[in-house]
Amino acid sequence: MATSRWTAAPVGTASPRRRGAVLERAILDAALEQLSTVGWKGLTMEGIAAGAHTGKAAVYRRWPSKEDLVADALVSGLPRVEKVPDLGSVREDLLALCRQVRQIMYSQPGVALRSVIHECDEVQAERFEGVIIGSVVEPTVKLLREVITRGIERGEVRADAANGYVFDAVPAMMMYRSKMCASEWPEQELEEMIDLLMLPLLRPYGA
Repeated sequence: MATSRWTAAPVGTASPRRRGAVLERAILDAALEQLSTVGWKGLTMEGIAAGAHTGKAAVYRRWPSKEDLVADALVSGLPRVEKVPDLGSVREDLLALCRQVRQIMYSQPGVALRSVIHECDEVQAERFEGVIIGSVVEPTVKLLREVITRGIERGEVRADAANGYVFDAVPAMMMYRSKMCASEWPEQELEEMIDLLMLPLLRPYGA
């Protein structure tokens, strides 16, 4: 008997069922995608399951709550600030670092993170403090310390400027103005933060 183009495909050609790490990665990616489009308040486990093309039970077996799932998705998805080029001046090094942080904040995982920061309540926010500190703040502070130490060695920065208050200034300011002022950190604002805040904090006394 002749076959029609509408005849069902043989079972052997069906897409293989995803399992293990492949399925988990699909679920994590779906969570980030959903967060960046519907936000924290609109996020549901059902929506994540649909985005990952799997069943809700497969999601709940791995993550009992959306807080747990989102925390893992952010940790695995957020780009890392790994190094800052030595451009010869503390101003240019700081700008290069801030541009990297801005790029992370406006990547898809970064948009997802900002959705969480902006929309979740105080109790939920505490769940994500470790993610924010470990994935964004601590790597940024580590590189700020490197930039400022180079500046001290070049004589651009006074020695006592290498302290925790100064190291915290950039990530604190960028996160605060992103949340409270809806700043997207255009180039002018980055330069103003460096020129009006950071350089006066770092400049040698009497310079």
